[in-house]
Amino acid sequence: MTAPVMTADALERHYQVGGGFLRKTQTLKAVAGLDFQLHPGKTLAVVGESGCGKSTLARMVTMIEEPTAGSLTLDGKQVRPEDWADLRQHVQIVFQDPYGSLNPRQQIGTILQEPLVINRKDMSKKQREEKAREMLRLVGLRPEHYDRYPHMFSGGQRQRIAVARALMLDPKVLVLDEPVSALDLSIQSAILNLLVDLQEKMQLAYLFISHDLSVVRHVADDVIVMYLGRAVEKGPKDEVFENPRHPYTAALLSATPRADPEGGKERIKLQGELPSPLAIPEGCPFAPRCWKVQDVCRKERPVLEGAPHPAACYFPVDE
Repeated sequence: MTAPVMTADALERHYQVGGGFLRKTQTLKAVAGLDFQLHPGKTLAVVGESGCGKSTLARMVTMIEEPTAGSLTLDGKQVRPEDWADLRQHVQIVFQDPYGSLNPRQQIGTILQEPLVINRKDMSKKQREEKAREMLRLVGLRPEHYDRYPHMFSGGQRQRIAVARALMLDPKVLVLDEPVSALDLSIQSAILNLLVDLQEKMQLAYLFISHDLSVVRHVADDVIVMYLGRAVEKGPKDEVFENPRHPYTAALLSATPRADPEGGKERIKLQGELPSPLAIPEGCPFAPRCWKVQDVCRKERPVLEGAPHPAACYFPVDE
């Protein structure tokens, strides 16, 4: 396997919340000790419920927020805040909302050229325009779309424009934060196929953030399952989907619809409430909702181990 283009080591992001008159602030650990690698031409998917830390991770990887602890390296170079302006060119993001991520008062050509105006001072206006038109063609849009405004496009077309903008600086890493969740199913398929084609052509490394496991099954090479800011299972996509080890992963997969009316499966219904991220219980964070819980689960936090398909669980599902 080729060398990783990005590596995260024990990545953490904490927030101080609350406080006020006679009240102490509390620490919210949105991401706690995450490790991963992104390889050229490969997709790492991060899945989990809302509030598990997926979007916080995206903001750290794209250098919008600084990690509280841990480190990020890009092409072997430590990512430091003082270098963000230069390194951001190599890591771009496609946002979830294709309606809110484009400036409604700018023509598409202007939107596409803006990253070049800011970061490529040596390019002439003609060169910027040529690259923008070429990128439109690459994402499946027509030349006449160059002079139109965002409100003249459908949701799928707007997301194609957002992808084109993210690729204008020839990045090495593309963060895809729920890129198809706001689109109709038929349009989702077209956008996902476009992303797969672009990855093959440009050897991009994708960090794909989603709560939809059916989408992840289509695009991912490796998967990390997050729960309350921590990775509870990780491994190759086929291993995670066909042989889930953590009870939380098994529950997520059991709730995923399948296009097989005769292939019956048992739905795992979790009991109890999701713990507050400000008061995560001792031991395993999933223990209050787990049907396999034992006394040790409530006392000691399990370690993510068992390479190449580790799970942070004392009593894995496959056992």
